[in-house]
Amino acid sequence: MTESARDCARRLAEAALDRMAENVVALAVGELTSFADAFVIATAGSDRQARAVADAVVESAKSAGHAVLGVEGYEDGRWILIDAGDVVVHVFVRDAREHYDLDRLWADAPRIPLPEAPAEPAVGRRRTESRP
Repeated sequence: MTESARDCARRLAEAALDRMAENVVALAVGELTSFADAFVIATAGSDRQARAVADAVVESAKSAGHAVLGVEGYEDGRWILIDAGDVVVHVFVRDAREHYDLDRLWADAPRIPLPEAPAEPAVGRRRTESRP
């Protein structure tokens, strides 16, 4: 896998994480297939969030100078595929990810290390410590 594809996969995964995607993984699939060097797989809580994640991924790819060759499934929002050339991003709603189980299908692919997901904001949380 080229360093460019690895960096692109990380960047696109970070864009998904920035939109609160869950269970984001990046896989180096170049040794297993000829049509991509990496897959990024992400889960969204709803079709609306899936579209927001896809929008962020497309924007991130374009701002980094990567061509977005196609986007499929955007209208339905259950499984959105973004083809960024060497990197293909799959954004699923939970039940669709479980059904298609790409994680198991591509289990032989090495994982690309990603940054930790951002911590959830403390909005709306009540303070539990007592005051003197």
